[in-house]
Amino acid sequence: MDAAFVTRFAPSPTGYLHRGHAYSALTAWTAAHEVGGRFILRIEDIDRTRCRPQFEAAIYEDLAWLGLSWETPVLRQSDHLADYEAAVADLAARGLAYRCFRTRKEIAEEMSRAPHGAMDAWRGAPLPADEEQARLAAGEPFAWRLSLAAAEQALGGFESLNFLEAGAGPTGETGRIAARPELGGDVVLARKDVGVAYHLAVVMDDARQGVTHVIRGQDLFEAAHVQRLLQALLDLPTPVYRHHPLLVGPDGKRFAKRDRAETLAELRARGISPTALRQELGFD
Repeated sequence: MDAAFVTRFAPSPTGYLHRGHAYSALTAWTAAHEVGGRFILRIEDIDRTRCRPQFEAAIYEDLAWLGLSWETPVLRQSDHLADYEAAVADLAARGLAYRCFRTRKEIAEEMSRAPHGAMDAWRGAPLPADEEQARLAAGEPFAWRLSLAAAEQALGGFESLNFLEAGAGPTGETGRIAARPELGGDVVLARKDVGVAYHLAVVMDDARQGVTHVIRGQDLFEAAHVQRLLQALLDLPTPVYRHHPLLVGPDGKRFAKRDRAETLAELRARGISPTALRQELGFD
């Protein structure tokens, strides 16, 4: 028994779950079950424009159909927006976050004009105070971005940042990994339409829930680098990471909501049993 082992499955209710979600949830649940640890379900519903109550309800139904159980009450990120906003305010007060008024399109155009390889990840800087106040007074939208330059100065460099990878990254990265937050550039921490962005919310929630092992797909391996930096800046614990291979379909493409991957509800409607699906995915 390892009651200190705590992992989670954290879907966003922006669509219905598919085989890829089932594989990830079963991977995390099985890892906890095998050592007598804890499995937590978290609903990451910060995207107010795409999240829907019916998708959240379907998550519970799908996971129960798979035979999974989880602790209650389930944490929903939308219930903790004030905490995220306080963290952004703290980082801004320490000079570690700044308002960025550039649009995604403007940043993409700026990066495209840079010499090849000169701008792999975008970095900006705070505007002069008078210009910033003028833009705020004009009601221009902005995003709060993490300042890599300020973070590096505050920590005396990134050389001491690392995390333990118990699985493997996309190119086989495993073991003790030197964190390279510069790969992500000045990531967004919050936007006007979304009170918090993924990276900040996830590190705060993992700490809040005592998550010791983050088990998720290899598509999120690079996210661990900037999340390790945020953990250092916010004095949060660093979990063990275990990134698993992504489930792919017959066409070699990974299952994705945007590609209309067959949902678990559709599998049920076709008469597929949870036992059959678990066997297909390698869990029974």
